[in-house]
Amino acid sequence: MIKVNAYKHGDLVTYALGATVVMEYLNHAVSEVEAVIVHPGFRSEETRAKIDAICAARSIPVSVEEKPFNILSKKENCFVIAVIRKTQTKIEPGNHMVLVNPSNAGNLGTITRSCLGFGVRDIAIVPPAVDHYDPKVIRASMGAAASVRTEVFGSFEEYSERFPDNRLYPFMLDGSVRLQEIKIEAPFSLIMGNEATGLPAEFSRIGTPVRIEHSSAIDSLNITIAASIGLYEAAKGSGIN
Repeated sequence: MIKVNAYKHGDLVTYALGATVVMEYLNHAVSEVEAVIVHPGFRSEETRAKIDAICAARSIPVSVEEKPFNILSKKENCFVIAVIRKTQTKIEPGNHMVLVNPSNAGNLGTITRSCLGFGVRDIAIVPPAVDHYDPKVIRASMGAAASVRTEVFGSFEEYSERFPDNRLYPFMLDGSVRLQEIKIEAPFSLIMGNEATGLPAEFSRIGTPVRIEHSSAIDSLNITIAASIGLYEAAKGSGIN
């Protein structure tokens, strides 16, 4: 029996929910996996064999039981859970996604997946912000969280002081340069604001403020769409790996 509790921000562990997400952790961040729980109704023999093989090689306990699923995923189609140890990672020099006051777990998870897809493996978060260890974030990332470094900074100034060589690109509705008119140069920092309010006005005075033009039929793009468009444009110049 593996004991689990409803997730809380202050916990030392978090949870990966779903076979696909669990396999991402076993394949890319296995040192962070403390245990795996399999639902008695799990029917994928191939995936179960992979889980058992990796866990046996790393001495990770595997339990078959139903109760943890009632605690952690009452409303989800989930048959595998991994207990993940939280680690205090630091982002590395290079290209970054900088999220100022992100508040939605699903959006943060989706942006994390887009970052990995376009070769940006470092995410800086400026609070107040949603907990990036929340299982909802990990689930929404489809396991990309296992391969991306995320660090929380006390302020944007703290972030920029540590990476003074990065070229700053704040994405703003009133940005002075159209995104399609510039070449994003590495090392870059794509800076995105809160889902509802965007970036504070002072960001218009740093780096190269850019805007994504769209038709007048909408007032703005969803933050996950804007982030993905920015990542795509940046990847044109820096390559994807």
